Amino acid sequence: MEKKIVKKQHTGDLSVALLVTILTIFGTIMIFSASYYYAISNYDNPYHYLTRQLIWLAAGFVAMWICAKVDYHFWVRFWLIAYVAGLGLLVLVLIPGIGADAYGATRWIQLGPITIMPGEIAKVGIILFITGYFSRHPKWITEIKRGILPILLVTGIYGGLIMLQPNMSTAFTICFIVGGMLLVAGAKWIHLGTLAGGAVAAGVVLIFADTSGYRYGRFLSFLDPFEDPLGTGWNVVQSLLALGTGGLTGLGLGNSVQKNLYLPMPQNDFILAIIGEELGFIGILALVVVYLLLIWRGCHIAINAKDFTGLLLAAGITIMVGVQVVINMAVVTSSMPPTGIILPFISYGGNALLIFMAAMGILINISKSADI
Repeated sequence: MEKKIVKKQHTGDLSVALLVTILTIFGTIMIFSASYYYAISNYDNPYHYLTRQLIWLAAGFVAMWICAKVDYHFWVRFWLIAYVAGLGLLVLVLIPGIGADAYGATRWIQLGPITIMPGEIAKVGIILFITGYFSRHPKWITEIKRGILPILLVTGIYGGLIMLQPNMSTAFTICFIVGGMLLVAGAKWIHLGTLAGGAVAAGVVLIFADTSGYRYGRFLSFLDPFEDPLGTGWNVVQSLLALGTGGLTGLGLGNSVQKNLYLPMPQNDFILAIIGEELGFIGILALVVVYLLLIWRGCHIAINAKDFTGLLLAAGITIMVGVQVVINMAVVTSSMPPTGIILPFISYGGNALLIFMAAMGILINISKSADI
């Protein structure tokens, strides 16, 4: 009598869950430290941002647990619905009375106490779309008509709507995600080179087409932020001052000076500057190491995924995290023009935190059937 051999599915790459837990706990501590005086000044409650982040963090862990349990193929089934949902939200946010204006942009939809950022959902939508599209037609990746052009079209629609907010950083993040996924899927180098050249050209045109616009102003502040330290260069100058003051070991947790209403919204895009000021170069280096470990595990899971669908999905999620980390750190250190993009798992923002943690749950689920 033959014995039936059943391959037992392992629990998944728990190192991903551990690294995410480390990042989110550290992020919550730094959000409380960075937002303390800002919360007192604006809400007369030093725990305003902390309590909200803790609620979103709890929801994030639930989302990560659920996504780790559900087979990743289930989410890919809705690749077209995910794209259309993201498209609908990007249209809704532009409608007066629905989209919320803040800091000269319309990037949010306010639903009572909950704020939705369509740009964050669009990132997941494009990842699922590309995964679903090429999982069904893997050979089309080398073709222009059936492979590259459809992806270029759907990406262009997303990018155009996002630029109307305006939100150039999210648009270019999506372009990086798409380019990376096409590379992983097996697109021809000539096609990728053409797309990259077109994206760079579009960026140059957007920056220099209007010399009186905010994009050109940010580019000038990047070249020399100290030329207008009280205007367009204010954020970058305060960020550099924070990093310089922190030195090697920092001033100590809670002892930042720049968070005392000098650096606007220190718990968001420029939280890395506060980390550098309080924990120094060593603190930032430790954070970079954790990020590198997480990205390495994501790449390892993608390479060893059991099928093409798992490869594309894991690669897209990993690229999304990696690109945002690089862009945020580049902005804070004045290595690229200022742009509004959060530091994953660290910056304040429940919408983004929930999406990133759910994505990590999907990554863990892919690892369950991967050869690791």
